[in-house]
Amino acid sequence: MGKAAAVGTAVVVCAAVGTAVVLSRRRRRRDAELLGAAEAERKKKVAAVIEDVERTLATPTALLRGISDALVVEMERGLRGDSHSQLKMLISYVDNLPTGDEHGLFYALDLGGTNFRVLRVQLGGREKRVAKQQYQEVSIPPHLMVGTSLELFDFIASVLAKFVETEGDEFHLPVGRQRELGFTFSFPVNQLSISSGTLIKWTKGFSINGAGW
Repeated sequence: MGKAAAVGTAVVVCAAVGTAVVLSRRRRRRDAELLGAAEAERKKKVAAVIEDVERTLATPTALLRGISDALVVEMERGLRGDSHSQLKMLISYVDNLPTGDEHGLFYALDLGGTNFRVLRVQLGGREKRVAKQQYQEVSIPPHLMVGTSLELFDFIASVLAKFVETEGDEFHLPVGRQRELGFTFSFPVNQLSISSGTLIKWTKGFSINGAGW
């Protein structure tokens, strides 16, 4: 009788454990379903809010076209030198844009604030695009920002020369080509050609005399 009672008790315990496991699984499944439903509802509400914002801020296509047409008109007036134009336009003489097929070693200068940047980049055409690039940023000494144009551009030239000297073997020129240089001069200039012009006014803390270039 003792062994029978023990076996019976074991069977009952196993049955109870099995029932508890089943109930636990059902509970977890139900909780997961509830969480999933809550998440779906939350996403639905978020989507509704986004849709409402987009609808409220949407600009009619006709209005956008009108703004675009008016902008073109003002740009053309500005380029003609019309003093009544709402836009200040300066001719850049840039009439040839990159195609993506460019190969070779190029340098770029950027003078537009208290820092001066110089960059070299190896272009490999459409396949390699920007194969390699390096740049350096140098703070312009405050006294050069109010000195003479000769002092400022001598400083720029010296920084460029030192940067070129650090050119490694990973950069190379195609046969028969020279290094090419672009200069970003971020101040208003009345350009006379692609490579010449007269400064209209200094900005960004600069005040230098004799700045024709």
